[in-house]
Amino acid sequence: MLNGHYASAASAALLFCALASAARGSEIKIAVAGPMSGSSAAFGLQMRDGAAAAVEALNASGLLPDTRVIMSVADDACDPKQAVAVANKITTERVRLVIGHFCSSSSIPASDIYAEAGIVQVSPGSTNPQLTERGLQTVFRICGRDDQQGTAAAEYIHRNHPNAKIAVLDDKSTAGKGIADVVEAQLQRFGEQVIRQSYVAGEKDYRALVSRIKQDGVRVVYIGGYHTEIGLFVRQASEAGAGLIVMANDPLMTSEFWAITSTAGNGTLFTFMPEPARNANAAGVVAGLNASNLSAEGYTLYAYAAVQAWAEAVNRTGSLNAARVATALRSRAIDTVIGPVRFDTKGDNAVPGFLVYRWRDGRVETVEQN
Repeated sequence: MLNGHYASAASAALLFCALASAARGSEIKIAVAGPMSGSSAAFGLQMRDGAAAAVEALNASGLLPDTRVIMSVADDACDPKQAVAVANKITTERVRLVIGHFCSSSSIPASDIYAEAGIVQVSPGSTNPQLTERGLQTVFRICGRDDQQGTAAAEYIHRNHPNAKIAVLDDKSTAGKGIADVVEAQLQRFGEQVIRQSYVAGEKDYRALVSRIKQDGVRVVYIGGYHTEIGLFVRQASEAGAGLIVMANDPLMTSEFWAITSTAGNGTLFTFMPEPARNANAAGVVAGLNASNLSAEGYTLYAYAAVQAWAEAVNRTGSLNAARVATALRSRAIDTVIGPVRFDTKGDNAVPGFLVYRWRDGRVETVEQN
């Protein structure tokens, strides 16, 4: 299924020697760390399934000769303290790669631990810029950044709803507040008037917030947060007849959002990277996932690509040393299931931008932009 992606074997002899000395027997350990429980578990499961499928393909490919990659899964529940505990445990297990974490509030503190331990970290979903702004050479993200995502959202709102009354909400989390700050600042640069509000993640009743927004004559609401709370807000706003145009960030790329809102979610806008499941180069992987009753939605293929990029870097260098692998990851583009991945000096993927999507009758559609 993936021989094309794992085709380069020029350094196989050198790699064999490195693996024989560095791995325990013929096994290399990697880990997926993210929310496997709690309200964001849908994203942790996407990461787990994508990474597991990539490991299966990698082991079948022969790219890392006479070696088997073993994957473990760690649950941080999107809690920073739990993420630190997970990271500390992982550093004792001879793990060479961490795919994770998902929530920026987890990835950022965990990254210091991985960097000190000499473990490569590639996050499929942490979009807060601070993850890669601290000069940690073994920390990468394969998704986009919130300064890109927030700009795309603000431009869309300004272009399509100029001079509308706008509210920008956030859930006070690292990711939610971070993206909302970007959107608010960009809208203000465009001359738009913005009302700013916050709510507490985990709340169930948003009727009072909806009522205040409705009384203020707000037409457009941008929300930085996660799909559970945003879904409840959208449903309760619909029930109140608020007539709002709602736009949010990337965690709306999950079918669980529609399960919460049903038809009340029609028209809800959000930003996400180009969806790789629709690309021809991902067809074989998507078919394999579907055959296993797994979905390729959201971050699944981004986690898959993170494993691919690391494996190709190991192959290029003939080494499991984190510093050498990190240098190889930055050296040139790597072909993956999401397309070419090119990490810059900070560790950000220079390729993906953000598109605007819309929920319509239980499906996600790309919004045409002029």
